[in-house]
Amino acid sequence: MDATFNVTYITVGGHVEMGKYRYLYFVFMLLVYVLILVSNCTIICLIWIHRNLHEPMYIFIAALSVNSVLFSTDIYPKFLIDILSETRIISYSACLFQFFLFYSSVGADFSLLTAMAYDRYVSICKPLQYQTIMGKITVIVLLFLSWFLPVCLISPVILLRLNKKLCSFNLNDLFCTNFIDNLLCDIPQVLLVYIIIPLVTVILLPILFIFFSYTKILIVTFHSQGVVRRKAAETCLPHLLVLISISFVFVFHLVLPQVEKNISRPVHYTMSVQMIMCNPLLNPFIYGLKMKEISKHLKKLFCGDKLKQFIHADS
Repeated sequence: MDATFNVTYITVGGHVEMGKYRYLYFVFMLLVYVLILVSNCTIICLIWIHRNLHEPMYIFIAALSVNSVLFSTDIYPKFLIDILSETRIISYSACLFQFFLFYSSVGADFSLLTAMAYDRYVSICKPLQYQTIMGKITVIVLLFLSWFLPVCLISPVILLRLNKKLCSFNLNDLFCTNFIDNLLCDIPQVLLVYIIIPLVTVILLPILFIFFSYTKILIVTFHSQGVVRRKAAETCLPHLLVLISISFVFVFHLVLPQVEKNISRPVHYTMSVQMIMCNPLLNPFIYGLKMKEISKHLKKLFCGDKLKQFIHADS
């Protein structure tokens, strides 16, 4: 019975004890989760409702918001339960499922950002061919591949870990990331191969393509008029900010298991919490503030009625 328990369940050991402040901390993190859901769903609904936002660039932004909702829903419910719990445990199969959703979401983010970079490249460097190249079918294919490819590449990594023997049952993190490899008695060589394939396919190659496309955009805008430069700055700057944020998440979770002995638990905890807070909130706020059309609809949504009431009262 005990052996079965040890094989099936692991302890989530990356938390810092909050004592009497844990209820206050729980409320704060719950509000953050609600804000993530509301802000991202607002962007999704605005793009869904308004026909002038039914363009590839805005559709990819909506897809990023959908991905942020999935990422947060994978992390926050269990994380909030653990804040209030005395014993923080999770079944190994559920941990692998959380691992699968976590890295599939990160991979989908990179894939969507690659699709957005391609869209910006065609829009700025080949404006006359934009409608032909970025048609409805192209957008659907890019969206499908952005989610399907990471899922296919992460699935073998999960299956190879599924039946491996565990020699440790204490996960030194807040949620299930590549720290689970520290629980395995041995890591097979084939697993290392299956880890490298998704790293190259959905991380390295997209970053190289984004770098290439933005180099071409910079060259074109350098020789163009001010209108083209403003268009490039308005649409490309938010994209780069989101790319930097997601890259930080990836590098952080790739490097952290290698240097965990040199980082104190409070520092590790703080960095992990900042990552799950900032990244899902970054998309709606950056695109909501920096994208002119989305910002205009947001102002109408939140300020329209108040402005009308003010005008009527003044008259």
